[in-house]
Amino acid sequence: MKMKLFAAAVAALAAGGAYAQSSVTLYGVVDAGIEYNNNAGPNGDNLFRMQSGGQSGSRWGLRGVEDLGGGLKGLFVLESGFDIDTGRSGQDNRLFGRAAYVGLQNQFGTLTLGRQQTVMYDFGLQFDPMAIAPRYSITSIAPEFQSRADNTVKYVGKFGGLTASAMYSFRNEGQEEAGAFRRGQEYGALLSYAAGPFAVGAAYDETHGTTVAVPGAPAGTVVDASGRRIRRATVAGSYAFGPAKAFVGYRWAKAADGAVLPGAPSVDNSTSNLYWAGLAYQLTPAFSVTGAAYYQDFRRTGADPWQFALTGDYALSKRTDIYASVSYALNKDGSQLGVAGYGPANVQADKDQIGAIVGVRHKF
Repeated sequence: MKMKLFAAAVAALAAGGAYAQSSVTLYGVVDAGIEYNNNAGPNGDNLFRMQSGGQSGSRWGLRGVEDLGGGLKGLFVLESGFDIDTGRSGQDNRLFGRAAYVGLQNQFGTLTLGRQQTVMYDFGLQFDPMAIAPRYSITSIAPEFQSRADNTVKYVGKFGGLTASAMYSFRNEGQEEAGAFRRGQEYGALLSYAAGPFAVGAAYDETHGTTVAVPGAPAGTVVDASGRRIRRATVAGSYAFGPAKAFVGYRWAKAADGAVLPGAPSVDNSTSNLYWAGLAYQLTPAFSVTGAAYYQDFRRTGADPWQFALTGDYALSKRTDIYASVSYALNKDGSQLGVAGYGPANVQADKDQIGAIVGVRHKF
């Protein structure tokens, strides 16, 4: 009888182990290159530098999943960005600035809580021809396509070729505050459909401000900016034919109640229309070329910049590749777009800029 009880206990433990299968994966990307920019900074100088993340942001992460039975799984992701040229943590020196979330998953979708990519980020990954490369892509002219949000509840469901997602952030930067429910609030949704060579998607996002400094007041004086909001809507599609894949997209953005769109000359230019198109071509199994053009039209101004980007990538193996990228930012009537984004730290107003980078990337 004792032997029978012992055998039954062993069988129960074995069944429990099979019931709760779990795994943790260490992964990452290390990417570095040598970059050149002309007309760089407020004095319009030439810039030569080592740059972390030419095609992919350097990172390491932990991804875990546990089978809870009945089709339910527990999961987590902790992902840390860093600058390979200095060794410093990225995303404002956060330990897990790229992602930090936990959640549950079943046949109806995945629900996660924590710091996560916004729906605009997810949309950019699928429909930007340059796949939101740090150097150079749609994120230079429209940084929302590489945005993340703290304190976020996010749902993603996949049903055949249809993907639906929605997110809500209690405060997209920093900690929530009592009595300030709308401060830093962000929410959005995305729908995309892929069938064979064709894919199409649409997304909407709305963000509210947090606080802003008071001009001329003592340092540290801020006022509530939760009433300032930016709304964005975007639609795009792609089509693959043979070794090529074509992209086309449009994004509408509107700032209200004192908010300013990234790159807009002033609060008066509260609406913008962004258009883009691109083509990726797989010349050989190892070598690919991708090109894209972006144009942003700000309302009530001629300060409407263009950006062009071209990248060649050669795979040395499944894990290691080398690449060369070049970009040209075209400014007029006071626009101030650099190949790495807006502002005097990148380029002077009305000055065009050329950027080029050659680098190597390893995935593990």
